[in-house]
Amino acid sequence: MPPLSLAEPTGRYLSFHERENLALLKAKGLGVRAIARELKRDPGTMSRELRRNAATRSGRIEYRATVAQWKAQTAARRPKTAKLASDPRLQEYVQTRLSGQLQRPDGTVAAGPPTTWKGLNKPHRADRRWAMAWSPEQISRRLVVDFPDDADMRISHEAIYQALYIEGRGALKRELVACLRTGRALRKPRERLRNRPQGHVTAEVVLSERPAEAEDRAVPGHWEGDLIIGLNRSAIGTVVERTSRYTLLVHLPRLEGYGTVPPVKNGPALGGYGAVAMKDALTTTMTTMPAELLRSLTWDRGKELSAHAQFKVDTGIAVYFADPHSPWQRGTNENTNGLLRQYFPKGTDLSRWTLEDLLAVQAAVNSRPRKVLDWKTPAEVLDEQLRSLHQAGVATTG
Repeated sequence: MPPLSLAEPTGRYLSFHERENLALLKAKGLGVRAIARELKRDPGTMSRELRRNAATRSGRIEYRATVAQWKAQTAARRPKTAKLASDPRLQEYVQTRLSGQLQRPDGTVAAGPPTTWKGLNKPHRADRRWAMAWSPEQISRRLVVDFPDDADMRISHEAIYQALYIEGRGALKRELVACLRTGRALRKPRERLRNRPQGHVTAEVVLSERPAEAEDRAVPGHWEGDLIIGLNRSAIGTVVERTSRYTLLVHLPRLEGYGTVPPVKNGPALGGYGAVAMKDALTTTMTTMPAELLRSLTWDRGKELSAHAQFKVDTGIAVYFADPHSPWQRGTNENTNGLLRQYFPKGTDLSRWTLEDLLAVQAAVNSRPRKVLDWKTPAEVLDEQLRSLHQAGVATTG
């Protein structure tokens, strides 16, 4: 065993003195939580230390401070050889599941279209490489199934990603990123992109700025909205109250000149849901509701509501935008849009329906009993909310 370093580490890591105390307390028969209290450390830290750095002496697991210190220092050495680079069997398994060739029923290879990797992201509307294309997570999880008793055949999905994307992590060729579903040449960390201001979405209107009361649905008046799109760029706006599930349909008729007047760069959108038209139609629709039920509106990232600042001035409704590609953050609205597709199927022209037609569908949806409302209708729940708000107002003034 090489000489030990007894230099005092940072507070994040256990010192040799702490390991000596841990060995003594363990020998006295104390449990993990009792030891953690004595050493003023987290029980999880003690549990990992006993599991990872214990000595196996005469077939028995025994914790000794000197062995534990040596194991910890060995594990902490950098740079470390990547696991895939040091284990050919594991490397072959991972590479086969990631980039292995497809086979026809008769056993011959299905090569797919000829492609060339140029170090860029996947081609737009062009052929991609055919491969087994298991995701790193699928490979990592399947190893446990295929080799339940072989602890050496284990690797995390993050280690596979690093072997692909980080130079020097070895083992896997860089061009194998083309076998990943996204086909990205560079990693794109999700958390850095969430809640980021972009274009018409400023830092003041990202979802994290929305009041906490909107999340638990305890306070009525918080809405979610989006568009349902039909044939030939036709659309209908949908707005749903989060607590009662009460739905408003926004009529978006095409503007005069649509289909006959050539489009003008930076001119008005004649389809009916340009920024100005959307703002005006949404204002007309939502201001039909009592002011106490107009607290906030959470919208998709679509540019149709890029005039949200003026909309807030006109109505007093604060607007917030969900994160990109995160429909679950407006789950109530997404679910309602699915219900509305019964009346407005995809691939049909939505511009043919008049305001009166939309009001008829709106009334039908709001008078339908809902399981989530304990079989009350959205209209009934909304009426109860209004009565409750009015009673609270009378009690306050009284």
